[in-house]
Amino acid sequence: MPILERDPWRLQYFENVACPAHVLIPTDDPDCWQLFPEQRWVYDKLQIAQSQNIVCGPHGILPERYPIFSKPNFNLKGMGVGSRVVASPGEMAEAYQPGHMWMELLEGEHVSTDCAVVDGKLAWTRHAVGLAGPGGTFHHWTIQSAQNESLETYLSIWILKNMAGYSGMMNFETIGGRIIEVHLRFADQWCDLYGEGWTEALVQLYQHGVWSFDDGNTRDGFSIPLFAKHGGAFNHPSPSVLAHVLSMPMVKSLQITFHAEKSPGSQPMPPGGFRLAVINATDLAAGLAARAELARAFPDVVLQL
Repeated sequence: MPILERDPWRLQYFENVACPAHVLIPTDDPDCWQLFPEQRWVYDKLQIAQSQNIVCGPHGILPERYPIFSKPNFNLKGMGVGSRVVASPGEMAEAYQPGHMWMELLEGEHVSTDCAVVDGKLAWTRHAVGLAGPGGTFHHWTIQSAQNESLETYLSIWILKNMAGYSGMMNFETIGGRIIEVHLRFADQWCDLYGEGWTEALVQLYQHGVWSFDDGNTRDGFSIPLFAKHGGAFNHPSPSVLAHVLSMPMVKSLQITFHAEKSPGSQPMPPGGFRLAVINATDLAAGLAARAELARAFPDVVLQL
């Protein structure tokens, strides 16, 4: 399957998609880094901040104002690893790490935007808004059917200035309309909520450099994670439990998002919790009910719901 998927729980979205063997479509940042050497600079978060005139600097250069947000300059594993708010010069001295950077602390709505880009021009967008939880976790994401004209204009201009000649998917994370992260891929956590024919359009983009997708029947979707506190040992629920949750009304897909055979500490997770699963649904209340049902399969851990 030329659609490159490293997470086995997301193979379900692509295993039946016809894709020529020579057409490689990445879904994870390490593969993007290898496949697009001319554009891999976008993974340098310091450059992304500088490209927007956001106040920023590497660790070792002290901010003039606090609080600021500190994070690794490069993080191809994601999940907010190593990120934190720093409130004072004293905290900054304790937080110093080589290879980390800081930027002004942005305020506003946190949006994840998937974009189809054709020859350095924006061709399609879909926005997802996260309801933030503690320590880099999220209570849920709403995959919006509505457009966001101001954000789309901002991203379109940025793409025109910085991505000449590139065709493929991009994902932008923004806060208050400013870019904090860029990825040369799409968010495969909820791509099944984009609608019928989307994966076929994805293949056409990478095979022929064109984008053709009918967005006329779009509706809101919801991606709802299930977290546990760090420090536990976790096993996958039985197939019958998974089948039951997947059969619940409005549930589109179910992902168990950890490797039971690996130690929990070896799996990248946000500071605020260990992600056990993700439920995608076309109705929020139905998705939350499915999450509560799935939580019963983890009786020996304290869940953050």
